[in-house]
Amino acid sequence: MSAARAPGRSLDTAVTYLSGVGPARADALRRLGIFTARDLFLHIPHRYEDASTVSPIAKLRIGDDVTVIGKVVSKGVLPTRKGLRVFQAVVQDASGLIEASFPGQPFLDRTIKKDDVLLLTGPVRFFHGRQLVPREFVNLGADEGATAEGRVLSVYPATEGFSFKQIRSLIERHLDEYLPLFTEYLPPEVIARAGVPPIGEALRAVHRPTSLAEAHRGRSRLAFEELLSVHVLQARAKALAREARAGITFTNRRELTSKLKASLPFELTGAQVHAVREIVADMCSDRRMHRLLQGDVGSGKTVVALFAALLAMENDYQVAMMAPTELLAEQHARTFTTLLAPLGISPVLVTGSLGAKARREAATLLAGAAPVLAVGTHALVQESTTFARLGLAIVDEQHRFGVEQRGALGKKGARPDVLLMSATPIPRSLALTLYGDLDVSVLDERPPGRQPVTTARRPESAREKVYAFVEKQLEAGRQAYVVLPIIEESEKLALRAATQAFEELRTGHFAHRRVALLHGRQSSDEKDATMRAFRDGTVDVLVATTVIEVGIDVANATVMLIEHPERFGLSQLHQLRGRVGRGAEESFCILLGDVSPETAGRLDIFVDTEDGFEIARADLQLRGMGDLFGERQHGETMFKVADPLRDEELNEVARACATELLAADPALSKKEHKAFHDVLRKRYARAIELFRVG
Repeated sequence: MSAARAPGRSLDTAVTYLSGVGPARADALRRLGIFTARDLFLHIPHRYEDASTVSPIAKLRIGDDVTVIGKVVSKGVLPTRKGLRVFQAVVQDASGLIEASFPGQPFLDRTIKKDDVLLLTGPVRFFHGRQLVPREFVNLGADEGATAEGRVLSVYPATEGFSFKQIRSLIERHLDEYLPLFTEYLPPEVIARAGVPPIGEALRAVHRPTSLAEAHRGRSRLAFEELLSVHVLQARAKALAREARAGITFTNRRELTSKLKASLPFELTGAQVHAVREIVADMCSDRRMHRLLQGDVGSGKTVVALFAALLAMENDYQVAMMAPTELLAEQHARTFTTLLAPLGISPVLVTGSLGAKARREAATLLAGAAPVLAVGTHALVQESTTFARLGLAIVDEQHRFGVEQRGALGKKGARPDVLLMSATPIPRSLALTLYGDLDVSVLDERPPGRQPVTTARRPESAREKVYAFVEKQLEAGRQAYVVLPIIEESEKLALRAATQAFEELRTGHFAHRRVALLHGRQSSDEKDATMRAFRDGTVDVLVATTVIEVGIDVANATVMLIEHPERFGLSQLHQLRGRVGRGAEESFCILLGDVSPETAGRLDIFVDTEDGFEIARADLQLRGMGDLFGERQHGETMFKVADPLRDEELNEVARACATELLAADPALSKKEHKAFHDVLRKRYARAIELFRVG
């Protein structure tokens, strides 16, 4: 049998047919989402190192912020008096030697080898002479000539089996051949309005920049294009949803809602009142509500959702509220039972672990015509669960569910109104980009009486004192969380693990206490049993991973001890801190471990404020969106280049351009918009299917 012939040159050519790509490399590229030549050239560097301004090591001065290139002549890991392990490497160029120090990163000893060439960027400090403390570095391997011409070095997202250097070499080899095949698809007036270069010029700039300014200009085009695409898709989705409204128009009877307001043991915050008014206006309008209610931990989203539920029920409709875990569903059911007792209403719980009798009783209630509030898990969207008259679907911690699951709940009725809730606060401008298909309500006030959480950062040398403090809290009858970033010890990561800490604590400092372990590899039954034991007070210390990030209220838990805090994003730390401070007692969040000065500055932002919106903004600026919004995707990654927060001005231009474009041509059906329409359909096929934007 003759070998398959390579197809003609095209942007749709499979990477397998590119010179320099064999089967193993093709597999590695596919792991990066690169299947075709087009995908390869749209694989953009995630950062650049400016090798055009490399400084000779001999000329470095204390206080300079520099970039150097040198060969590793010796290396090793040194312990400090405080227990911090420091990786150090002596690097040499033609002019001299300098020591590079990496505090808290002993694992680099396994990845950096003698004779490797490193590109290092960072400040020069005095420590027994000159010492470079790299902020970033690139291991060039043995390739001393990689930056010989002093150019800007593109650093690509890479994968095992295909390094960023190999990706850069592959792109460089084929760039001139394939770049002319990229034809412009954005309308000329849009490009002019945004002030960005055409696609061909932009791709040449990002892959072969002669300066950082040129690279950033090329990136701005690709970022703008992504932002514009998302705004167009979401604006079109919202417009079609409004046009397709054919459902419920509720009447604000003020029967159950007024009774709830009168019976509440607290006053609503101004933000809660405003959110309730927005939701009521939506539900009483002639269009289907599709609203996101976002607010900080403890901002009172559940009570706002309850007002919406009662509005539906006083119009003789049923309500379903879906939570990501059985424990959270049970917690909501208990909260609703307490708040609705004066109204004579009892919610019905629908979860997978219900007994046969309870399932039959719940099914009978949901199949009947009487208004009911059902609280449950994904069991609510199973085929066997039937609603007679669903009028409102509420999804709590909505980012924990896939788009299909959220949509499935909305399909349980004749186009019920939908309220999504999220405890991940994000700046409003970013919310309008990520959730442009939704209307957004924000709770940005702390309810009165909610205790602030005292937060502190402590070095490893203070471990014994920290444990003694935790013991005092336990003596007072309180409970504590101990959170670690990994489950088991790893040769690649020099980190304490949850299993290791659990064994040490239950046989050591807290041997006289009831200590339990919770992590994501346990079965659902194991996790539920452990959380219930902690909730019921039969566990004193819960050692866990971030599986508790979305958990239940344990009012008696007053200490959140987080080890290796540098391994968490600020927003994730904020979510963990939200597990305490839920009762009347003063609560504490302690970050334990030695960190670098740069990391300390980042963590101090978290220590100094409890404002979730401020923390989210700082987190986004420092880490980008991937860590925070990994699950808010319409079937694919919407942003590969753009960052709506950092690209705030570009984002505003993109939103304005999308508005003008759709005002002139709502379906993008005109000849001059066809190329852009085709790119949208191909690139965002899954989002278009889910949004049904055509």
